[in-house]
Amino acid sequence: MDLSHIILGPVVTEKAERLRTEHTHTLRVAPKATKIDVKAALKRYYDVDVTSIRVLRTHGKEKAMPRGGTMEKRHPYKKMIITLSKKSKSLDLVSFKM
Repeated sequence: MDLSHIILGPVVTEKAERLRTEHTHTLRVAPKATKIDVKAALKRYYDVDVTSIRVLRTHGKEKAMPRGGTMEKRHPYKKMIITLSKKSKSLDLVSFKM
């Protein structure tokens, strides 16, 4: 998998913003991304050192429709909670470098 397509963006919630003070960031990643891929992408493109990565898969939400059909209201996605080392610089997703 191409490393530039691994990180899709940040997850912006109250809990994610509160965790940023503890060098922990929540990122939305590609569905087939692994911990090793994410760690390599962060090191290559953002020059940060990662100490731990936790993976969460959120399920989509479906609504029942007439005649046995279903409609997807919320798509499933994969997110990772990344803890940076204390010596590492802060993660700035705007500063993407090739």
